[in-house]
Amino acid sequence: MDVHGTVAEGFEPVGEAFAANFDRLGDRGAAVAVYRDGHKVVDLWGGTKDVDGPAPWERGTAQIVRSATKGVAAAVLLLLHQRGELDLDAPVGAYWPEYKTAGKERTRVRDLLAHRAGVPVLERPLTPEQAADSVLGAAAVAAQPPVWEPGTDHGYHAQTYSWLTGELVLRVTGRPIGEWIAREMAEPAGADLWVGLPERETGRAGRVGQTEAPRSAGALRTRPKRSVAEAYADPGSLTRRAFAAISPLPDENDPDYRAAALPASNGIATADGLARFYAALIGEVDGGRRLFTPATMELARAEHSFGPDRVLVVNTRFGLGYMLHGSASPLLGPGSFGHPGRGGALGFADPESGIAFGYVTNGFRTSVTADPRAQALIGAVRASLTSLA
Repeated sequence: MDVHGTVAEGFEPVGEAFAANFDRLGDRGAAVAVYRDGHKVVDLWGGTKDVDGPAPWERGTAQIVRSATKGVAAAVLLLLHQRGELDLDAPVGAYWPEYKTAGKERTRVRDLLAHRAGVPVLERPLTPEQAADSVLGAAAVAAQPPVWEPGTDHGYHAQTYSWLTGELVLRVTGRPIGEWIAREMAEPAGADLWVGLPERETGRAGRVGQTEAPRSAGALRTRPKRSVAEAYADPGSLTRRAFAAISPLPDENDPDYRAAALPASNGIATADGLARFYAALIGEVDGGRRLFTPATMELARAEHSFGPDRVLVVNTRFGLGYMLHGSASPLLGPGSFGHPGRGGALGFADPESGIAFGYVTNGFRTSVTADPRAQALIGAVRASLTSLA
């Protein structure tokens, strides 16, 4: 496999791990980017643009990143708080009156961000076409009774996070969340990422699909605990119902789906765009603007949820909208914060080392969080930092 791009001196292990992902872990097409203290030190890509086609991956190829989009959506709410436009301790209903129904009256904005809102499921799932309609999605989640008392427990809001965050941003700013992300975060940071792919960018986005690792790499694959598999197999479980809030699951290659703004699941980004976004959260990038103040950064990564996740079953750790370093989502170090996309993509920042990381792929796996390809790259970044110390 030909790998293209550049690696700064001292980060050669990342290049070796990236090439090994193709040789040993069966990557079809992928890219990785790493920033250190606001400067790019890794920018690599290889394989094919489409999971099912021969066209080569090029500089600037973008892919859907699934739930890695949630980290981008969370930044919108935190920036609104930073600007004094949103109170994290206020009830969601203070901004969105229709949400004050069925036992959700005391749900705080911070509960929504930390997956403590209690509405990971919809009693009446939405079709992909209905889900793309932000008005219908917001109405559905506003009418939904919570499955636990908001604020008392946590469980991953796999799909409903789209309408919870999107509607709240609309009520506070009067602007759709995808537009806000483009103008207030992506453009200032110079990051190639979109929630609602513009027609002018459709040619950059590759086709994605499900792939499996080679059998020889079986020892490196993530095997979910039996309890997770059993929960997902049970149609009545919160696990299955949370992911099936959109049913049937959307065709992720459908142009209409990609053009919709679903900030829980359908962001499209380059690896550089994802890494550059996280670099801008923790510092200046190439001398440009920093997005989070130090205080907001600490809010993002302060633990708000820990323990058995009522949806994912395993123990999870969440800050305000971000997964934190732990067994469910191993990142670079104890202070890292970010978000994976189910089966592949990952973006995160580690303020202590100044590292920001982005990995995107066109081949999704059955893993939910700790994808072995991304984990191999994280290990290589850690080894590089050790050698440079």
